[in-house]
Amino acid sequence: MKNQLIIVLFLLICICGYAQTPEEKLNQMGIELPEVTAPSANFVKWRKVDNLLFLSGDGSSLKGTLGKDLSVEEGYEAARQTGIEILATLKAACGDLSNIKQIVKVRGMVNSSSDFYDQPKVINGFSDLMVEVFGEKGKHARAAVGHCSLPSNIALEIEVIVELY
Repeated sequence: MKNQLIIVLFLLICICGYAQTPEEKLNQMGIELPEVTAPSANFVKWRKVDNLLFLSGDGSSLKGTLGKDLSVEEGYEAARQTGIEILATLKAACGDLSNIKQIVKVRGMVNSSSDFYDQPKVINGFSDLMVEVFGEKGKHARAAVGHCSLPSNIALEIEVIVELY
């Protein structure tokens, strides 16, 4: 009986301890990472300093102003899609998403009308995706702020700092 209990405990530890890699989670979610495009101006997509990786802002392909042209739900989806673009950049920068120790800091900039106050709800589209992909490692410090305009009238832009192993 004692041996059976030990075997059951061992199996439970193995099952509970199994963690999917971020790439496996993306595959399970049906998300395919896009190709990383070259920067649109005189800057780099990322810069590594020691074990920190700083990503340049990545903008939404969705155009318009939240609170005027776009709803919170549309903004949330745009932030999620921007998150997928950022994951592709992270993978290109560090080779494998399993090399990411944690998402440290996120700055979400939302193209907002002067009476729009739901920037955090919009940037949740990005934050929720990071937690889905990385679990606890995906939780991060964050700012979600409104701007009266963003380049090319994009709906939002997100910049990220991650810690690498």
